[in-house]
Amino acid sequence: MIYDIGLMNFATEVLQSEKPVLLDFFAEWCAPCKILSSELESFSKEHEEYKVCRLDVDKTTELATMYGIMSVPTLLLFKGGKETSRLVGAQVKDAIEKFCEVNN
Repeated sequence: MIYDIGLMNFATEVLQSEKPVLLDFFAEWCAPCKILSSELESFSKEHEEYKVCRLDVDKTTELATMYGIMSVPTLLLFKGGKETSRLVGAQVKDAIEKFCEVNN
């Protein structure tokens, strides 16, 4: 399951999460974001130990700016409310799994 989040529930869903959070900064107009979205859906079904969230940069420019998002899609991995790593660009599920494994 992928959670669509915004400014109002960012702290609750990401910063206060008990699980590690894989956060996708995306845009509706972004073709690589659409590719990544289906890969993340597959990842989330197989890896319930992670909470997978997505954040539309056009609707939450404050958060995109705060985290220095320069291009979409960008994945950020959060543990204990802190960003631990990031991955830029469309990825396949295997690459997402490796990214999470290496940075966990």
